[in-house]
Amino acid sequence: MYAKVAKILLWVLMAISAVVAVFGFIYGFTNNGALATDILLYWAYAMVAVGLLFILVLSIYVAAKNNPKSLLKAGIVLLCGAAIVAIAYIVVPGADAVGYTGTQPAHNVLKWTDALLLITYVATAIAIVAMIAAAIINAVRK
Repeated sequence: MYAKVAKILLWVLMAISAVVAVFGFIYGFTNNGALATDILLYWAYAMVAVGLLFILVLSIYVAAKNNPKSLLKAGIVLLCGAAIVAIAYIVVPGADAVGYTGTQPAHNVLKWTDALLLITYVATAIAIVAMIAAAIINAVRK
């Protein structure tokens, strides 16, 4: 059941993505105030949101069905993720974009951009450490 829903959702999103991309190439990405670029970016945001929502809802449903006690662990992980995002937002300065020749984006936008970059760096570092640790643990166990 889950695989079927995921497959259908994947095909629908891929079809809409193809339509949006073809629209951008036909319409022109620089014409009319870069409308096609804006649409493409908003669609990318929507794709990320749908993917995250699907993962979150499906994982909560499966966890609740298989082991209701695991919902507490999922809540703790979600709170830790929210704490990382909050700390990153508080820590970053949100400085002006260097080398940008147009009107600078709002301070709020710059702050979120810097925070998301910091979160990306932290997530990459955690993933690399986890891969190295997994390789070491597997080597020691064998």
